Amino acid sequence: MPHDITVGVDGSPAGLAAAHWAAEEARRRGTGLGVVHAWNSRPRPAPYVPMDRTEHDWAAEILHEAVRSIEAAHPDLRVTERLVRDSTVAALVAAAADSEMLVLGSRGLGAFSGFVTGAVSQRVVARSPRPVVLVRAGRAAAQEHLPAADGVAPEEIPRTPYREVVLGLDTARPCDEVIAFAFEAARRRGTGLRAVHAFRTPLRPASDASLVTAPPAAVHPVPDTRAPGQARADAERSVTAVLRAWREKYPDVPVTESVTEERAAAALVRTARDAGLLVVGRRGSGHGAGGRTGPVAHAALHHAGCPVAVVPHEWSPREGAK
Repeated sequence: MPHDITVGVDGSPAGLAAAHWAAEEARRRGTGLGVVHAWNSRPRPAPYVPMDRTEHDWAAEILHEAVRSIEAAHPDLRVTERLVRDSTVAALVAAAADSEMLVLGSRGLGAFSGFVTGAVSQRVVARSPRPVVLVRAGRAAAQEHLPAADGVAPEEIPRTPYREVVLGLDTARPCDEVIAFAFEAARRRGTGLRAVHAFRTPLRPASDASLVTAPPAAVHPVPDTRAPGQARADAERSVTAVLRAWREKYPDVPVTESVTEERAAAALVRTARDAGLLVVGRRGSGHGAGGRTGPVAHAALHHAGCPVAVVPHEWSPREGAK
């Protein structure tokens, strides 16, 4: 049974930002933190390895430096370190399987980097059996909180309210794992949850509002004959119906329902500008080479400024809060 949070570090500022975000999350959850770094021996050391170091020594130094930084900021946190000789993707996916979540760094808006190449990060997100959180370079813990009032000392910032959690909600395929992750994140932070559902009219065979990678069975376009405003009203009722049981399960989490007629990716990125965390789903937890993040999650990872949690799930029409 997984207990700890794991963060992958690679010696970059993005990796260090992810490490400190993961440490804060571990503190909120009351778990330990595992710090992992993967390395591979090569016939010739990589260009970034100093001339007086071996690949192994350089990898160990990257790992130890990250652990020292975390322990200095979180002296009471239980931290374990793992230096793994394996490909980056394989090492991180394996680490995720033994954890509650995996946290990775991402190098900036408009580019999906961190951990050698963007393709590596995308493959990890697509194959991880556990939620993966991407954290931007330069992201500080204080940014998870609302702006502090004038006169508030730096040590008081952690006591200011957290920014809200944003959930991308697909009412046609509501999934327990994704919704539960978002509600739990809001509960731990003592903040609100904003559920965002985007719809499009007229009806299309492949809805841009889907947060699921696999498209539904092909259907022919059906003209929308509803009265103006009826599509929005129907969407709002669907959101309310999906969230009713979750509101009852989490009575202390304030919920805001946001329904908008636009592309889901655009709606989520816009709404998440002032959020502390964006939560989206990814269908399937497979480890196969064909794993994909899906268009909405992919856009969120590229363009959202706040940390993004991608939660794998298996959709069933019988799902709902228990």
